[in-house]
Amino acid sequence: MKRVFAVSMAALVGMVVQASAADLGRAPRVAPAPVYAPIYSWAGFYMGVNGGGGWGDSAWSSQTSKFDTSGGLFGGQLGYNWQFGQTVLGLETDIQWSGIKGSGACAFGCETKNNWFGTVRGRLGYAYDRWLPYVTGGLAYGNIEANPSFGFSSASTTNAGWTVGAGLEFALAQNWTAKVEYLYMDLGDFNTVVSAPTPTTVDFKANIVRAGVNFRF
Repeated sequence: MKRVFAVSMAALVGMVVQASAADLGRAPRVAPAPVYAPIYSWAGFYMGVNGGGGWGDSAWSSQTSKFDTSGGLFGGQLGYNWQFGQTVLGLETDIQWSGIKGSGACAFGCETKNNWFGTVRGRLGYAYDRWLPYVTGGLAYGNIEANPSFGFSSASTTNAGWTVGAGLEFALAQNWTAKVEYLYMDLGDFNTVVSAPTPTTVDFKANIVRAGVNFRF
């Protein structure tokens, strides 16, 4: 009986030792490291095109007339961004063809027209990976054209003013982004004699809404 018991214990110990050895030879399981998509970088040069429309008003002082203006626009932009964490600082310039114009029921007839304008603006944004909301503002410049009726001569000038606005840009692919933007633009006024012997002050203000695409270098 003692012999049977001893043999049984020896067999049990052998099985335990064999199982432990098998466990020691097995490589431990390591969980795979998570894979994260790289954070999008907004830093660097970019250039692109845009299009949209504008609306606003113009006033002729000699006619005590103020009237609405509206029209389409398209153009191009060039800029550079610096990125510090999620904060994005940028500088952008653009030039636009403009068809914004309007006319009022003046005594001598009056039309104000803007044929082109440009801006040089700073941008401040806060990046959420591929989304970049931003505010912007700076210099605006462009022409103001005053066209009276009934045989009086037209007059035009190039004025400098200011602009301020906001926008949202989204990364479509590694090098391509799309944006929508709103700007308020004030080109000031100029003095001319276009509809009467009395000097006339003509001003121009506009709200600009445009969409565009950029290619980043």
